[in-house]
This record gives sequence, structure tokens and C-alpha cells, in this order.
Amino acid sequence: MSASRRVFAIQRVLGIIVAVSSLSKLPPAALGFAWGDGTGHVFLSSFALSAVIGLALWLPVRNINYQLRLRDGFLIVTLTWLLASFVSALPFMYAPPYLSFTAAMFEATSGLTTTGATVIVGLDELPRSVLFYRQLLQFVGGMGIVILSVAILPMLKIGGTQLFRAESAGLTRDTKLTPRIAETAKALWAVYIGLTVLCAAAYWVGGMTLFDAVCHAMATISTAGFSTHDAGFGYWDSALLDWMAVFFMAIGGMNFGLHFIAWRRATMAPYYADSELKNYLRIILGASLIVAAALWFGGSFTSAGESLRHATFQVVSNLTTTGFATVGFSEWASISPLLLVGLAFIGGCAGSTASGIKVARVIMVLRQGFREVKQLVHPKGKFLVKMGGRPVSESVVLSVSGFLAIYMFVFVMLTLAMNLSGLDILSSFGAAVATLTNLGPGLGDVAYNFAEVNSGAVWLGTFAMIMGRLEVFSVLVLLTPGFWRE
Repeated sequence: MSASRRVFAIQRVLGIIVAVSSLSKLPPAALGFAWGDGTGHVFLSSFALSAVIGLALWLPVRNINYQLRLRDGFLIVTLTWLLASFVSALPFMYAPPYLSFTAAMFEATSGLTTTGATVIVGLDELPRSVLFYRQLLQFVGGMGIVILSVAILPMLKIGGTQLFRAESAGLTRDTKLTPRIAETAKALWAVYIGLTVLCAAAYWVGGMTLFDAVCHAMATISTAGFSTHDAGFGYWDSALLDWMAVFFMAIGGMNFGLHFIAWRRATMAPYYADSELKNYLRIILGASLIVAAALWFGGSFTSAGESLRHATFQVVSNLTTTGFATVGFSEWASISPLLLVGLAFIGGCAGSTASGIKVARVIMVLRQGFREVKQLVHPKGKFLVKMGGRPVSESVVLSVSGFLAIYMFVFVMLTLAMNLSGLDILSSFGAAVATLTNLGPGLGDVAYNFAEVNSGAVWLGTFAMIMGRLEVFSVLVLLTPGFWRE
């Protein structure tokens, strides 16, 4: 009986979340009718169908009262992204660009997971309502559909904490900014929306139209990367807009808990005290100078200023896994392309909208490696791994090391699978990086988009984007026999 109640409780939560995710169709529906671009009825029908699916799941089990466990949260979060991607794919199939189911699932998943990879060519000709919908998916996915649901639905008290812990990324996943989990989610969303509004205002003042400013702000703070133009940020070729994007992408790659605390206390002190943030900024500075030097001496750009501008933009874009581009970096001089895709593995800070391994984990593993070297030189010495001046427990060090090992194993297997699907070696590597790290652009045939990629590789990319968004473990744990034992 308890097993069935558990299943019904999971079904109840999934129904609520699917119904909530259907609301993303209403703004583009309103815009479609207002602009008369012929898409309003498609979005409205998609909303109705998504809402019906959600209600059909929820109504039969709406009175079930069962306390969900943490492992239930992993199952719910994974199924949420799958179901949300499915219902979010509908408008792409029945409105321009009229994608196939495979391509529509890829596009919707890319938006919700803030990957920014696309199968669409000809963005400039699409109806603005469709373009807005793509950006809205990123905005919702940036902070997470699950957190959104926890924030606006008090009825989701059952399992709320478990869902938040399973969804929230990084080493700070158990940290609460406020006493109640719903209040924490609301606080994060308030900061997220506030930063998006500031970014949109800056872009508008910088020369974008209001529509483009709003759309690109949603993609910037969510570190997602979709654009309303095929040329991306290169459409404007504006140094001012590029540097604005650098600033706000960097903000999106920081821990949102820091943003909230700094706002609530009206002080910059939390930023100064955070060791992960300091290393994050060091990586940006160091990588930008290296890439700029490679571009200038390699002849990719004619001046040091242009080299620094494009290098810094692409370094921040790739490190935060945003995936914006001013020009295609895959053909840049020297080590630039490989270094830039390598930055996506590092990712942003824990607790940010960025994907990747996260700066804190990378720094911790490096310090663990240096500790092992010291131990070899001084076998009787006792050395500790420290973060922020404080010792880190051995259990955390082992956990992070295990995560890194599994992450790289999944990456290697994904690269091999992409190669088996028919992609060449460079494109397989690029596609694996682009999807697992949620970067978007890759190398080879996927340097700009996935439009010419075979269906097998597209489905592999769809699965990889979800794994990357949920930091691998949340999906892999479902494949272990022990997870399904009562």
C-alpha cells in the first residue's frame, strides 16, 4: 500500500508541475494574437493540451498525502524535465519552423536546460511570438521549473525540500537563505527577475530594440544562449553591447545566494569573502588574456583592443555555459577553440544558473591533487584540503572526486556514442561538450547549430542536455538497481 501511495504522490506532484509549465504558452499566445502573426491559436491549443495532461495526472490522486523522500525527488526532477520538454515541444511542431518531433524535443530541451543549442536556421524570419517563446523557455529553465513550482504553489509542501535539494546545483545545495524552502525559492526568483530587468534596460539603452533587449536579457541571466538572430550578438557588432553582456553573463554565473545576501544586507561584503568567486574571476581574467594574446598574435583580429573584446566575451560566454557568440570561435587561431570549449567543463559558480562541473569542485579536486603530491614528498605529514580558509571533510573531498570521475566517464561514453551515430571525431567531441556542459555551440559540424546532425545524435544530445542540467548523478541514480528496491 505504501508503494502505491508513493507512486500516486509522485504522480500528483508531476501533474502539478506539468500544469504549471503549460503557463509558458500563454505570453507568446497573447503576443501572437496581438501581432497577428498566425501563431496565437497554436500556443493557446498547446497550453490547453498541456494543462489537460497535467490535470489528468493530478485530479485522480489530488487527495493523496504521502511524505516523499530525497530519492523520490531525484525521480520527480528527472521526469519533470522529460515531461516539461515534451509539452514544451508542441508549439515548435505546429507553428513555424514546423519541426519534426525529434527536432522539437531537442529545441525545447535545449531551452529548458539553458543549453542554447539549436536545430533552427533562419531565426530572423521566424514570427516574433515563436522567438519570444524560445527565450521564455530559457528564462524558466534558468532558475528551474521545480523551484518555480515550489515558489508559487504552497500546495507543494509535500516533498518541497526534497525537490529543492535534488534540483539545486553545487556544493551549497543544502543551504537555505530563508527558514522555509518556499521562501528561499521566492527570494531566488526575486533576485533573478530583478537582474533580468536590469539587463534588459541596459541592452535597450545600448542600442537593442525593446523586444531584442528583453529576449536577450532572459537568455543572459539564465546563461542560456538562444538569440533572436542567426548571427547572435554579432548581429549588432557593438563593443558597448558586448561588454554589457560580459558583465551580466558573469553575474549569471555567480552564486545567486551571494546576490540575495548582498541585496538583503545592502553590502558587497559577501562577494569579497567568497573564495569560489575569487577563483571564478581569476579564471576569467587569466583565460581572457591568454585567448586575446592568441587572437592578436595569430592574426584573427587586427588590434589588441578587438582581440581583448572578443576574447573576453567568448571566455565569459563559455565559462558560464551561456553560449553567446559574436563571431564563430571554432576557427580562431592557435589554442583558442580547445581552450574555450574546455572552459565549459569548469562552468560557473555553485548555486548559479550556469552548468558544467562548477568552479568550487574543480578547485577542490586540484587542491586534493596537490595534497597527494605533498603527501608523497612528506609521507608522515598531515595535509588538509581547504576551501575559503576552512578544512573540507574527507567525505566531501571523496564525493567531489567521485562526481568528477563519473562526469568525465559519461562524457567519454557520450563522445563514443556520438561517433557511433555517424559524426566524425571532432564533431562527436564538440557535440558531447555542447550538450553535456549545456554550452550550446561546439566544434566541427555542430560549431553553429545541430541542423544537419542525424536523428540519433540529436536524441543523444537531448538526453545529454538533461543529464548535464541535473549534474549527471540525479539521472544515473535512477539506473541503479538499489534505487528501485523498497
